[in-house]
Order: sequence, then structure tokens, then C-alpha cells
Amino acid sequence: MRIVDPREVGYTKLKNNTDYRLYPLHCLHTFGLSATAKNIIIVDDNELANVNMQAPFVILGQGSNCVFTEDYIGTIVKIELLGKQITQHSDYVEISVKAGENWHQLVVHCMQQGINGLENLALIPGTVGAAPIQNIGAYGVELQQFVDRIGFVDLTTGGSHWLSNAECQFGYRDSIFKRELSQRVLITDVVLHLPKQWQPCQHYGELRLLETPSAQDIFNKVVAVRNAKLPDPAKVGNAGSFFKNPVISQSLFEELQFKWPKMPHYAVDNRTVKIPAAWLIDTLGFKGEKRGGIQCHPTQPLVLTNDGTGTGQQLLGLAKEIQQKVIDVFSISLENEVRLIGKEGFISL
Repeated sequence: MRIVDPREVGYTKLKNNTDYRLYPLHCLHTFGLSATAKNIIIVDDNELANVNMQAPFVILGQGSNCVFTEDYIGTIVKIELLGKQITQHSDYVEISVKAGENWHQLVVHCMQQGINGLENLALIPGTVGAAPIQNIGAYGVELQQFVDRIGFVDLTTGGSHWLSNAECQFGYRDSIFKRELSQRVLITDVVLHLPKQWQPCQHYGELRLLETPSAQDIFNKVVAVRNAKLPDPAKVGNAGSFFKNPVISQSLFEELQFKWPKMPHYAVDNRTVKIPAAWLIDTLGFKGEKRGGIQCHPTQPLVLTNDGTGTGQQLLGLAKEIQQKVIDVFSISLENEVRLIGKEGFISL
């Protein structure tokens, strides 16, 4: 663990040529908005006892699911813990991974080792440690299906602990790490169990078109579809899906279906229905709309992008405009999936 020298990332002097340094953050989150922070700490081992973790601070992986909407007054704690280990068991494979490993590279590594199960989650950006916080998911699969336990450090005591799958309280893009344990723990390890008896999950989207696919077939299709539909954050600033797909009551869905018979939907249970947020946003005509340097992506309206000149105010303005119009027309409240960070910490729309 080390405190970053400002010269590593450049620094901005405050007015009057004082020596007070601010770290630029545009290169530390994939949305690329211009913002600064007071300090950056790199965590590349588990020794946290000697680090001052006094609030405010934000724990950051690769910055692919968060946006700094303005200058941040606290410390960035960047996770770069690396390492992975594969252990074979009779009916499953255990994969123990450090939090700083890249998620997609882990999926690729498993595929190369003939270990199946994660193929639907290919090309999701970010680190392994961030994956359980959000309970990442795609194409009918969620991370919680494979988590055995999560290792973390208690930032109050410095002690190391583990949580079982059930204790993580996973939900749709949710976990205990976003709620009760937010800003209280730092995830260091993720242990996955992948069953050796593999069965394809292809009931979602374009995967339905595959005939008796192998895991590699599904991986290839997921990568191809994501590359075709989603902008590359290395080329266009974005943080993936900005909004969650809303879950509404069956009764509200029936009312809406009367007016919009072709509204796509997925039954969650016998009382609730999930509606694609992209369809709601597209139906309201936001696809391709721009507000300054911020745009609702022309081919995937669930993604908001930054052309390099966007500001936090422009982003929040367009997001709130979309949110309000969806409420007005559909009586559905959209919740941001991207984690928004303001001056003092996490904010919501």
C-alpha cells in the first residue's frame, strides 16, 4: 500500500500558486468527466492498519460503474490487489480471486482453462472486487449464482472477515455492500464455485438464436453483441447502463400494456414484471439526444456518453430529464445503476 505521489497522475495547483495539490480524476473513471480529489491511496496488499481511512473516502476499482460529477473533497482508495487460484473439486471448481483483478480477463482465463459458467458475463467492465457490490449480471445470469464467499477488511478495526453468499444479501444490482456495509468495508477476495455439470443459459436476447451452443459459442456471441451495441469506454466516455431495468407491479403493467401492447417485459414472479429501461427511454424519443457534451447513445439509449466536453451538471440534467419524463408518461420511477459521486460522496438523482 502506498500514498500516490501527485506527479504520477499530474496535479492542479489552486489559485495564488499555492503548493496545495489536487489529483485529476478524469483518467480514473471511464465516464471521463473533469474532476479532482485531495488524495489517492493505492491498495496493493491487505495491510490496511497503518492507513488513515477517515471519511470522506471513495473506494475505487477501475472506475467503470461510477461517475465523479464534481470535485471530490476526500481521498480515493484505489484497489490493485492481484492474484487468482483455481482448485478442482469433485463436482465444482473453486476460483479464488483478488479484488483488483479485471473481471473480463478472469472470464477469459476461465474459458481458456475449460471452466464454464461465466460466459454470459463476458465483457462487463470493472474489477472482481466491484462485481459483488453491484451483483453484476447479463443475459440471464447474475454473479450471485456463483459466489461462495467474499473476503473483506473492516475499515474500523482493520480485521479480516468473510461473508457467505446468503450473508451478502444479493438482489438485483444490489448487495449488503451497497447498503449496511457501504463505506465500512473493503473487499479483498472473491471466491466463486462453478459447477462442473455445465448447462447453457440462453433464454435471453440474441442467445435464443443459438442452436445447442457450447460455452465458447455463448461467450463469442455475448462479446459480439456487446461490442456492436455498447460504446467502448476507451473511445467514448461512458459507464455502461446508466439506469436499472425497473420492476413494476403486475397491475401497473396491465394498464400500460393496454396503451402499449408491444411493450417488452419479463415476469419476475406472479406479482411483478421487469420492463427494459432502454425501451422506455427510446419510446420517449431520447435516443441520440444531446445536452452539451452528454448524449443518450444513438443505438443503446440506456447508456449516456461523454464526448470529452461534458460536465457533471449536464449529465445530471439529462438523467433527471429522462427520469421525470418516464414518471410522467409511464408512472415508472427509474433508478440510476451508475454510482454517482458528488463533492462529499455518493449522491442519487
